[in-house]
Amino acid sequence: MKKIIFSIFAAAALLTACVDLDLSPKSQGSSENWYSTAQELEFSLNALYKPTMWYTEAWRLWPTDRWTDDWNQRTQTYDWLGGTISTTWGEGAKHWANYYKGIARANTIIQSLDKAKENLSDAQIQQYGGEAKFFRASFYTYLITLFGDVPFYTDYMTLEEAYEMGRTDRNYILEKIYQDFDDAVAALPVSYSGAQRVTKGAALAMKARAALFMNDWKTCAAAAKACMDLGVYSLHPDYREFFLSKTKTSPELIFALPASNELGIHSYDEAATRSFYPRNNGGTSVAQPTWHLFFAFICEDGKNVEDSPLYDPANPFAHRDPRLSELIVPFDSEFMDYIYNPRPSATTTLQVSTGKMVKNNDTKVVSKDCSYNGLVLKKFVDEEWIDDRLTDTPMRILRYADVLLMYAESKMEMGQIDASVFEALNSIRARAWKCGVNETSKYPAITETDQAKLRRIIRNERRCELAWEGRRWFDIIRWRMAEEVLTTPIYGLPGNSQVAENEKSGYWIWPKDFRPHMTASSAIDMSDINNYPKYFTENQHGAFVPREYLFPIPENERVVCPKLTQNPGY
Repeated sequence: MKKIIFSIFAAAALLTACVDLDLSPKSQGSSENWYSTAQELEFSLNALYKPTMWYTEAWRLWPTDRWTDDWNQRTQTYDWLGGTISTTWGEGAKHWANYYKGIARANTIIQSLDKAKENLSDAQIQQYGGEAKFFRASFYTYLITLFGDVPFYTDYMTLEEAYEMGRTDRNYILEKIYQDFDDAVAALPVSYSGAQRVTKGAALAMKARAALFMNDWKTCAAAAKACMDLGVYSLHPDYREFFLSKTKTSPELIFALPASNELGIHSYDEAATRSFYPRNNGGTSVAQPTWHLFFAFICEDGKNVEDSPLYDPANPFAHRDPRLSELIVPFDSEFMDYIYNPRPSATTTLQVSTGKMVKNNDTKVVSKDCSYNGLVLKKFVDEEWIDDRLTDTPMRILRYADVLLMYAESKMEMGQIDASVFEALNSIRARAWKCGVNETSKYPAITETDQAKLRRIIRNERRCELAWEGRRWFDIIRWRMAEEVLTTPIYGLPGNSQVAENEKSGYWIWPKDFRPHMTASSAIDMSDINNYPKYFTENQHGAFVPREYLFPIPENERVVCPKLTQNPGY
């Protein structure tokens, strides 16, 4: 039996792609005559930067955030969030297919490097191999996180061997993942002078993330610290600016998928971007940050909304963590040439560039399809989204603030709460308040040494700092919080007449005495709002079931490979 390149990416491909790769015409590329020059290897590696290869992170705009308590989309319920996924779930099959496709390509590059030894230097061979191992390790990281035990292979195999393949313990795979990342760290440069590719820091940060997903605190802390010690990364000076389309590079950016409007490679297309900016600007406001996320942001005194005397429900953005006003457009503030005002009395609003009052499509009294809960996304959104509704913002996978947070959490979980933990956390806080980390009178520095209390602070800090960056869902999964946070209602504004009546009291969006509280696990409990039925409408958020902590193994894969067992509950 002649060897083929095996990839468990779909039953159809497995049954129909049995091409004899020994039949390799010299006039066209194949695995027999390709991978022999730097150009061919870079071309092959470039394919691993495509968003489809990073499916969980980039298959649509904010893909996993849609499955969290940070996301509000009127009555929309996604399959995973609704507890309805099955062994034939299409999205699960796509995650499986795309990661194994990427693994197959990375394996082929690694196995073919010997062919290029006559044309490339040892340094080039080492770099390309390290880059391929970074991708292979990253793709296996997502597979074991999503599916648990999965088939594992790093070489060619025969079709007969493929049919007999079962699932490998994910703890074994994790050790191989770590080894690939270590090899990548040893092989890759700290930085590049030209086009940006995978670096030593990216391999360390991604190793930390793999360990974080598996609650391997020791490995996570060590990898994160090694990344920090490289001395090449720092927090972008301005939090808002970091997420704007114009910010293509930054000392905070560790790894991103490239995009270019000129080359027709858009990070997000028209249908996606238009869904998230205000209706006055031609957007649709289809989805918004939730009230739960709004109340997760602390006040300037470092206390939660329930405990702080600074919180004013009549002016709920005032005296809050500055990142709140960078995530969500504050009421009565200018945003993309209009004053954003969702109050029922605001049937007109100011267009700043003309100085004229115009019809306000961002209040439900005028447009029933405006923001369901009165909140509109600000983070990421800027004028570039308006002209042609295309953006080539880098699709950010890893940034330095996340590394600092991973380090702090891992050290806390190991009971090693020391000065380095507070330095990591407070550098992030200080950046938000636009001051130095040692200027502790200007921001609410974290000083808590009790492990349980610090755990809650760090979890909430991750939620606020990394809001709508694809991290919340993974955190909910690894913290086993889904039953607590994904079975609560989605809250929105009541009908026009009721919200107008509420406005007369001076407390139009939330009642004067309402104070949601933070649970011991860091969830926001809004159940007390049920005491004020005139202030909200309610839709079911989700119907999460515990089996969904792991995705089901796609049924079509099990048909072809009978030794693939199924995850419990499916």
